[in-house]
Amino acid sequence: MSDKFDVVVIGGGPGGYVAAIRAAQLGLKTACIDKYINKNGKATFGGTCLNVGCIPSKALLDTSHKFHDANEEFETHGISVKKVEIDVPRMIQRKDEVVDKLTFGVAGLFKSNGVTPFEGTGKLLAGKKVEFTDHSGKTTILEAQNVIIATGSVPVEIPPAPLKDDIIVDSTGALEFQTTPKRLGVIGAGVIGLELGSVWNRLGSEVIVLEAQDEFLSVVDRQIAREASKVFKKQGLDIRVGARVTGTDIKRKQVTVSYTDKDGEQEVVVDKLIVAVGRRPYTEGLLSVDSGVSLDERGFIFVNEQCATDVPGVFAIGDVVRGPMLAHKASEEGVMVAERIADQKAQVNYDLVPSVIYTHPEISWVGKTEDELKAAGEDYKTGFFPFSASGRALAANDTDGMVKIIADEKTDRILGCHIIGPNAADLCQQILISMEFGSTAEDIGLTMFPHPALCEAVHEAALAVNGHAIHKANRRK
Repeated sequence: MSDKFDVVVIGGGPGGYVAAIRAAQLGLKTACIDKYINKNGKATFGGTCLNVGCIPSKALLDTSHKFHDANEEFETHGISVKKVEIDVPRMIQRKDEVVDKLTFGVAGLFKSNGVTPFEGTGKLLAGKKVEFTDHSGKTTILEAQNVIIATGSVPVEIPPAPLKDDIIVDSTGALEFQTTPKRLGVIGAGVIGLELGSVWNRLGSEVIVLEAQDEFLSVVDRQIAREASKVFKKQGLDIRVGARVTGTDIKRKQVTVSYTDKDGEQEVVVDKLIVAVGRRPYTEGLLSVDSGVSLDERGFIFVNEQCATDVPGVFAIGDVVRGPMLAHKASEEGVMVAERIADQKAQVNYDLVPSVIYTHPEISWVGKTEDELKAAGEDYKTGFFPFSASGRALAANDTDGMVKIIADEKTDRILGCHIIGPNAADLCQQILISMEFGSTAEDIGLTMFPHPALCEAVHEAALAVNGHAIHKANRRK
């Protein structure tokens, strides 16, 4: 049996399902294949992001933040709450309800846009044929004019800490704890490690984060990273850098984690251990030997700037290709590829891919850091504004962090924005849009912002670039 399509998408995550919907909107007969089965045994689309990544982790982050506020912050506002308790199973249930609503929504979007869903696995064969195998084992060959590979990524496992039941878990397992661990270990102080560590820290766990790198948040602007380290320490996160895990031992439902640091061999005993050392592209069983698609030395599918592989008509997007593993990057690539297949001129600006860590305060950035500009020998200037000087932040008792803007010394064009603070992701997006249109710091300074609002910190940071900040002292030049 053979079915013919203009576009077959392998993978139904934020890159794949978006690509499929956009292709269908452009009048292309489109199919989307995904093999994910949720914990209730139901096939769902949405990929890691909707099922076990971005969305469920944010649900837990929001619940835990509300619990923390009720316990620690309400009294500051004159609100008295007696004996606040957390029902962890109910929190997990709510997380699942959010996930179900969104994954069901993808199915509805497929139906309304005319995308044909296939529940099972896809394998790319020679000649742009896709072997589809449903969950019962039945095989069908789909013939495609174009194929988009969007199979995403999976958590990296490390030999010193093999996963074990619900004691040593990856990021997926960390979303399913039914009780709050008394002592929680996290291997990796990246986005996933910090977010999951924050969830359980707010709920009462003593959290120890072991980071192999000697520098905390090495991809983040140094000034912002230092501020983050200070804030997280104040919150109670025990972050140990230069800590390289060498082994684990489970006894009496506790994990002894062995690691080395600058002082030699160390041990820490925890009740649960989360392994969050990164993710790797998922390509197992994806490509036949004669498919013509190449992998690079790190296992990513090789593509050009337009996400085209070596095979004409075969594209790859998202976590399975070069660049940051971010849902929004995958989505934009999905739209770009669908539009290019439809002969539209589309492109992704890879210089302006925003990043966010959804701790509290949030951390968000786009563009260049000071270290990158120094290494390139570029002349630049900076301006920053602390949230402690923001009237809106003070009113909300949410004053940790700052906004930092970097601009070219001569042209004043904005080169980067780095924020740690309340609503950092939304505030950073304001500058991202400005950067997309080539704005200068002066342009932002001349723009009117509402008062009182958190976004005034962005305005003041832009003014500070040229020594014109109103609500803080300016640096002498």
